[in-house]
Amino acid sequence: MICYSILAPFFPSEARRKGVSQTIIGLIFGWYALCVLLVSLLLGKYIVQIGAKFMIISGIFVSAVCTMLFGLLDRTSSGMPFILLCFLVRSVNAVGFAAAVTSSFAILAKVFPNNIATVMGCVEVFTGLGLILGPPLGGWLYQSFGFEIPFIALGCLLFAMVPFNIYESESSFLRLCSCVRILLICFALFTLSSGLGFLDATLALFAVDKFSMSSGSVGLLMMGLSLPYGAASPVFGFFSDKFPHLRRWMMVTGGMITAMGFCLLGPVPVLHVTSHLWLTVLMLVLIGFSLCLTGIPSFAEMLVSAHELGLPENLSTLGLVSGLFSAVWSAGMFFGPVVGGYVAQQVNFQSASGVQGGITFIAALLLGVFYIYEEFQKKRHENVFHTWICEFSTLLCNTSTA
Repeated sequence: MICYSILAPFFPSEARRKGVSQTIIGLIFGWYALCVLLVSLLLGKYIVQIGAKFMIISGIFVSAVCTMLFGLLDRTSSGMPFILLCFLVRSVNAVGFAAAVTSSFAILAKVFPNNIATVMGCVEVFTGLGLILGPPLGGWLYQSFGFEIPFIALGCLLFAMVPFNIYESESSFLRLCSCVRILLICFALFTLSSGLGFLDATLALFAVDKFSMSSGSVGLLMMGLSLPYGAASPVFGFFSDKFPHLRRWMMVTGGMITAMGFCLLGPVPVLHVTSHLWLTVLMLVLIGFSLCLTGIPSFAEMLVSAHELGLPENLSTLGLVSGLFSAVWSAGMFFGPVVGGYVAQQVNFQSASGVQGGITFIAALLLGVFYIYEEFQKKRHENVFHTWICEFSTLLCNTSTA
């Protein structure tokens, strides 16, 4: 994640100097996620045939090489050559990232079947650390050594990664996606990742234009999002495993809070609230906590739903769920910077942030309504069953008396 987040403080400004519009900058960020989306679905399907160990090793290797190559793009000509090479390198890098993440999710769920959310929470600590360290580290290295060094240094570090084991798999994404609950969880997950992608592509330019911040300061600003996310992940993960019946309401609550955070981040023009740096930092902190609140229980809920569909408790199902999880997350990471960047360019950051908040609110609302409906149906069936038992008992008593 540090290789991903390191771009945010300085790449938009560097790309703008290369003659790239804000819409294309958003598309460069989003294209990476779109590629991860497509590749994750494919790798989740064929994780057994490919092999989890090979998938992680090759994924890390490809990501390391592409990270280093991306650092050399500042030597290319401005305009179309720079844009095309950005898309090319990001596309190949996305293949490596998808391979590593999809297989790692499946392996973790296989090794820790009874503590999935807790383990995911611990993993998200390191995800949060990557998001925390990436922007300030990237901004400092960029200011101190230029465009190339941040990518070359991190590319070298990736080669030190060590992979896991190989397992087995078999099932269908169509069956998995036939569950309404899983689709709604995926929609909520989509809005979370699209929010992160939106901030990656637009927050730096907004902070520079609105508050006259340097690249290094923007990196520190982004810690307001990543620090609470990383800190809260293990707590919410433990809470999710300890009280699994509350996972659904954690996701709904987190989605609502995230929506409010995005609406006040700009803030949205219709609220007539003046934009201040302290308000932006406060909303980033709020969004960091709420993203964690929604995201941590989502994988475990998807897995439970898959088992309720009748899918077996083996790596096949784990691979499918992890592949779908990665694909949906990547779809959001594509949508957020592309659409958000376009809206920000055509209107402004405040309105684009409001649109993101509105989509997140709709997802949380639909998920909440569905869960309420499920609870209602469950109680209704319990009452019908209880009534049937009472009637049957009465009938037996009358028959015995007769």
